[in-house]
Amino acid sequence: MATDVTVTERAALRIGEILRKEPAGTMLRVSVEGGGCSGFQYKFDTERERADDDIVIEKAGATVLIDPVSLNYMAGSEIDFVDDLIGSSFKVNNPQATASCGCGTSFAL
Repeated sequence: MATDVTVTERAALRIGEILRKEPAGTMLRVSVEGGGCSGFQYKFDTERERADDDIVIEKAGATVLIDPVSLNYMAGSEIDFVDDLIGSSFKVNNPQATASCGCGTSFAL
């Protein structure tokens, strides 16, 4: 299955830095869960197991996993890494989101 979720070069490099500190074969899982101040929230976890139906995005030595249910909420999104005055974090630029919170990890559809 093809995906239209993209990972920026900046995010891929940061993911690679994080995964190099983990055991070999570790990947980053990005998922969407209910909750957060806007209804849904993004969750980032390191994981060594990959499900058969996971969407796999590989870029610059980084491997990102997204499950099919989360992909429905993230279609068209871009995963980025930002470093600004309030700190550094991963940010998902989601064109489907109708609202988001100030922390950037919660959104509504």
